[in-house]
Amino acid sequence: MTKIYGFLTILIGSLILMTAASSAQTKEPFQDVAHEILKDSIAMRTVKGYGQVPKLANYLKDRFIKAGFAEDDIMLIPHEETMALIARYRGDGSSQKKAMLLSSHMDVVEALPEDWQRDPYTLIEENGFFYGRGVNDTKLSVATLVATMLRLKSEGFVPSRDIILALSGDEETYMTTTKLMSTKYRDAIDAEFAIIADGGGGQLSEEGVATSFSVDGAEKTYVTFEVTARNPGGHSSLPRKDNAIYDMTRALGKLEAHSFSVLYSDLTLAYFAKAAPMVGGEVGAAMTAFSKNPKDLKAVKILRDYPEYGGITGTTCVTTMLSAGHAENALPQSAMATVNCRVFPGVSIEEIKAELQQVMDNDSFEWAIYDSTQESDASPMRADIFEAVERAVHAEYPNIPIIPHMALGASDGSYFRAAGIPSYALTGIFIKSSDEFSHGLNERVPQQSLPTSMRLWYSLLTELAG
Repeated sequence: MTKIYGFLTILIGSLILMTAASSAQTKEPFQDVAHEILKDSIAMRTVKGYGQVPKLANYLKDRFIKAGFAEDDIMLIPHEETMALIARYRGDGSSQKKAMLLSSHMDVVEALPEDWQRDPYTLIEENGFFYGRGVNDTKLSVATLVATMLRLKSEGFVPSRDIILALSGDEETYMTTTKLMSTKYRDAIDAEFAIIADGGGGQLSEEGVATSFSVDGAEKTYVTFEVTARNPGGHSSLPRKDNAIYDMTRALGKLEAHSFSVLYSDLTLAYFAKAAPMVGGEVGAAMTAFSKNPKDLKAVKILRDYPEYGGITGTTCVTTMLSAGHAENALPQSAMATVNCRVFPGVSIEEIKAELQQVMDNDSFEWAIYDSTQESDASPMRADIFEAVERAVHAEYPNIPIIPHMALGASDGSYFRAAGIPSYALTGIFIKSSDEFSHGLNERVPQQSLPTSMRLWYSLLTELAG
């Protein structure tokens, strides 16, 4: 028996070594480069206030220069403490097409080391995952995009059109560098279309099976209003019939009861049609019904009972903060409500403000915009983009649906769309919903995302610029 156990031990050990060797052999070209870029970029705390984005931008510039890119083709755009980077991979113009634009962002949201189980600014590899602030949003995408361009350069690939990479430096805060690229430096990013590596991507079931891949072709406009009621106030022992808090709460009650118009586009109808079979049940049936007839009120009611689907049927506005009064024994001199809206593409901020004013019905209220993103319409559902994505994804996971999607959040794509560049957001990351921790504690992505992303970007670039 001892000999048998010894033989089995040797056999198992040999199989493990063979598997490891096979895995090493199947590494994608330049995967190690992408891994190194990811590791180095995670170590840079590219959070607002730390001044590390220029360090990352210069680090990436050096990578491009050492790979043979002309220094004149790498542009750094400083802005206050941050910076944007634009890298151009020159083609021979044989396709007679405008450039294609690739984009992502170098900055991340803050992560407090004392709150994390691991150092958020060190790339940790455990349990089949990469851990670290930004691995998902969006440093793995930056690393694989850059590494893919370096790989193509090393292979002597000559694009039939220019490929431009635009990396912003403050997407998580004010998006000023994106505004600069889409206005002052618009000529430097002029392109037929853009692919934004920040959004979309692959969905895994809880069992780890790939179920779908989404491409964001539109996004809602983010806008926050501050609404203020004023009052002379006075002593609390002498109550007035008019009261700033009561005025505001009555108005907010009207907002709570308000239903915004049902809105739709080719993209959202396609989303519901393709997502319906995966969702199934009553909600799936409502998706199908809505995709065929968006005026189906029963379908709308069902979808709007689910926040993840209701927001795709129109604009949403919700009160998120309330501040009122100044002393417990005084009548309130003011009450301020913060109302955050996600506005359907094609609807202006001014239109939504006018609707809110009508709903809340108090002409004495003061209105101010606290924050907003760029308004933009949906991008057309281009066959060449979706077919190229389908081929790249199906090489990994045959037959899973490619689903057009409208993002409920914001990305740099809104500025590119507003500048006349149709934009489509996707990544090569496949992840379970339960593993999605962007902006949260212990952000992670499956380690398999690295080679998968390398293959996806290589396929897309060589097809769309080949």
